[in-house]
Amino acid sequence: MNDTHAPDRALLDQLAPATDLAGLHRLLELRAEQEGLLDVSYRTIDSPLGSLLLAATPTGLVRVAFDREGFDTVLASLATRLGPRVLRAPARLDDAARQLDEYFAGTRTAFDLPLDRALSTGFRGQVHTYLPQIAYGHTASYGQVAAAVGNPGAVRAVGSACATNPLPVVVPCHRVLRSDGSLGGYLGGAKAKTTLLALEHAA
Repeated sequence: MNDTHAPDRALLDQLAPATDLAGLHRLLELRAEQEGLLDVSYRTIDSPLGSLLLAATPTGLVRVAFDREGFDTVLASLATRLGPRVLRAPARLDDAARQLDEYFAGTRTAFDLPLDRALSTGFRGQVHTYLPQIAYGHTASYGQVAAAVGNPGAVRAVGSACATNPLPVVVPCHRVLRSDGSLGGYLGGAKAKTTLLALEHAA
């Protein structure tokens, strides 16, 4: 059945050829940045863990998400919690993407990025702030982390904090293991955690 209301494809191509769409999007991105109209910028990168979503606010990197979480779901959550003006704007995340590429290539052992910790609050925030102190190539138990943040009885809460870390990889919750040396849970799945520990030759 013909749709008499369907737009003429040739006319649409004339008004906005496919070759111009990337440029138009880049212009929109720049204007939004310049005028402070962007709550959250995002982009995706390829990695040994699969596709990763990176999201940032004007303060810094706020979220790293695994494909298994559902990027649309993550972006909807960010829009609800941080502000509705969410746009694919890769430029704000160029440095984060570069540092992650270096990390996965084995040439970077620590990240030097501004972080927005708006998604890390309370005790979980304390745990997330402590995690970068576990050095590259080393691990700690949930109990050791609990003691380090001043609450040695909160082993289970540390596990929960690690499982809900909004900045995996950059904030290295993968370096926290059970007291018997087994993996424990991980937002990206056991395979991703094993991959990261192998990359770092962690012991």
